[in-house]
Amino acid sequence: MRRYLFPLILGILGCAILVGLGVWQLQRMEWKEGLLDQIRTGIEAPPVPLPDQIDASMKYLPVVVSGTTTGQEIDVLSGSKEQGGGYQIVSGFETDDGRRIMVDRGFVPQEMRHAPRPPTRLEIRGNLHWPDEKGSATPDPNLSENIWFARDVPAMAGLLDTQPVLVVASQVQGDAQGVKPIPVAVEGIPNNHLSYAIQWFMIAAVWAGMTVALIWRIRQQKY
Repeated sequence: MRRYLFPLILGILGCAILVGLGVWQLQRMEWKEGLLDQIRTGIEAPPVPLPDQIDASMKYLPVVVSGTTTGQEIDVLSGSKEQGGGYQIVSGFETDDGRRIMVDRGFVPQEMRHAPRPPTRLEIRGNLHWPDEKGSATPDPNLSENIWFARDVPAMAGLLDTQPVLVVASQVQGDAQGVKPIPVAVEGIPNNHLSYAIQWFMIAAVWAGMTVALIWRIRQQKY
């Protein structure tokens, strides 16, 4: 029995740790689903006028703004299976009370990128947003071609000479100029905890199988 004791203890401890990690990921999934429900409720709440003081803690706050686009825009490379390749149009926007902010007006296909979009008056319902899209592997924007690869609110505000405030449009009243809104949605927020849990449980099963195989081999050894 002594020959079996160490591998048996190692197998039980390893399985317990791996199963525990899987259970922890299931708990994280439950927490994340609650958080997503909370965010979804906030996104879909009735809009309010743009607050006087704005910071990143107001992410997803529904707002309504009226004003005029400045005619300046940033084209952010975008696309999906449904829409194909194209760009998200981030426009400078001057509100009726004289504030300069940015509005992510939505998507245009590749062939409409250079279509004229002169200043136009709009009433926009949307959500405040600070997208976390720029990573270490994200290329710097091609300023000569006005092509960006991520929405970087401070950098875009510096280029468009606006406050570092971005409203992602969900509804637009006025001449949308062919731009289709892409509302903020929780579907873009990753929730991979179930797949992580399954991976840990599978590793635990493999660990248990290896433990059984090791004990079987020890048993087959002759004294």
